[in-house]
Amino acid sequence: MHGKRKTDRTGKTKPGFRGRVWIDGTEGTFIGYGRVVLLERIREHGSITKAAKAMDMSYRRAWEMVNSMNRQATSPLVSLATGGRGGGGASLTAEGEKAVWVFWTFWEDLQQFLRAEEEKIGVITIHAVARRG
Repeated sequence: MHGKRKTDRTGKTKPGFRGRVWIDGTEGTFIGYGRVVLLERIREHGSITKAAKAMDMSYRRAWEMVNSMNRQATSPLVSLATGGRGGGGASLTAEGEKAVWVFWTFWEDLQQFLRAEEEKIGVITIHAVARRG
């Protein structure tokens, strides 16, 4: 799993460079960290409801995110099955799997870039400037 923040043994955030990645679409955010995690939870649980619960998110919010991604994509990222006797379900399409892979590849590239810049510029210098401040 990809982490958002680096922390030490005490749980305090480690100093360093951080960056966020998202891709905007015609309606604003198309895909970002939280949306990709939602897609992964849908893959894992086979349900928007269960994915939302796993993320401590409301079903409505999860549905809005899935609906937004599906509308903005050239083809849907999530395939939906309506309820019934066996209940409904959701699964990632090939396009959804590709979106998850592309996002995490880009995210990893950004993390590598940030680590390289941190080494080049030096975090200690930044902290010294912030303290003088």
